[in-house]
Amino acid sequence: MNTYLYLTMFTNFTRELYYQGLPFLFFLGLILLGRWLVLSFFKRISNRGKSFFSENETPIRYFINWITTYGILVFILFYFSSSTWMFQEITSVGKVKISAFLIIIAILIISFANRASKMITKHLLPRAYQRYQLDRGVQFTFNRIFHYTVMIVAFVVSLTTVGIDLSALTVFAGVIGVGIGFGMQNITSNFISGIILLFERPIKVGDRVIVNGIIGDIEKINMRATIIRTIDNEHIIVPNSYFLEEHVVNRSYSDPTLRLRIPIGVAYGSDVEKVRELLLQVARDEMKASDVVLADPEPFVHFKAFGASSLDFELFIWISSPNHVIATKSSINFRINKILKEHNIEIPFPQLDLHIKS
Repeated sequence: MNTYLYLTMFTNFTRELYYQGLPFLFFLGLILLGRWLVLSFFKRISNRGKSFFSENETPIRYFINWITTYGILVFILFYFSSSTWMFQEITSVGKVKISAFLIIIAILIISFANRASKMITKHLLPRAYQRYQLDRGVQFTFNRIFHYTVMIVAFVVSLTTVGIDLSALTVFAGVIGVGIGFGMQNITSNFISGIILLFERPIKVGDRVIVNGIIGDIEKINMRATIIRTIDNEHIIVPNSYFLEEHVVNRSYSDPTLRLRIPIGVAYGSDVEKVRELLLQVARDEMKASDVVLADPEPFVHFKAFGASSLDFELFIWISSPNHVIATKSSINFRINKILKEHNIEIPFPQLDLHIKS
């Protein structure tokens, strides 16, 4: 029966398309011609140096292509609105008869909402963010909430447009709930954890974190997992529940400034006061050469211990961003090695004396 139904629909479709095809292609060509004329007009204005159009050429082109695509789809719906194949029943949900027309309408609503949400979050909302100077994490959170809200509303509207009673979905929702309880515990946990991360924001996009000894930056927080880009440009996918259940170091949580500890050992017999002054000189030189090293709090030299082979010191300095830890440490180590060599202060290495008794 279904095969006969689909065959009848296809026959009606080809017959009506044969008689209505030429006028349809004519109007379709007019729409595409109008799109080309509008794009040419804006391109000409942009080439003449109009600041607004030159700065917004990509969003304008995106918007025109978007309008053209959905304009063609809506035109198809209205043009074939009197065709029998558009309204012939394909299947049914309860008392609702699902036809090609209703399916196309539902797809149009959802895809239109998806495109509109992406265009707004990509081209319109960043202007508001710049005006109110919102940080990158707040921007990402608001974009995600806005997108999910738009898609949920579009899904509900599409079901209502098709004619499906939402109250009839309660049984289906109950079955899904049982399935979630038994087979989707981890997915549900990560989904809820993602929502908590977006609202509570213990981590946010752009933060420098340490996860299992791996240093990286939060690049994206999805509803199931978080994407971390390491300093080696590798991407790690971490389930959202990990950030709520495990120990995570967030170097950018409230204050981006960070204290570095630079360990150094010198030989026994060295002038410790001179060593302290030289290490502070290294900190001052690095401060002049780099904007990252801070003068307040002041650098500090810590005489840590009398080691087995050396006098152990630590140079404490503060930097303004955790993103410069490796480069700053490397630069300071180069300076320490150079200045100690210039002042003939030995950096010892572990030695073992072996006494042989005859």
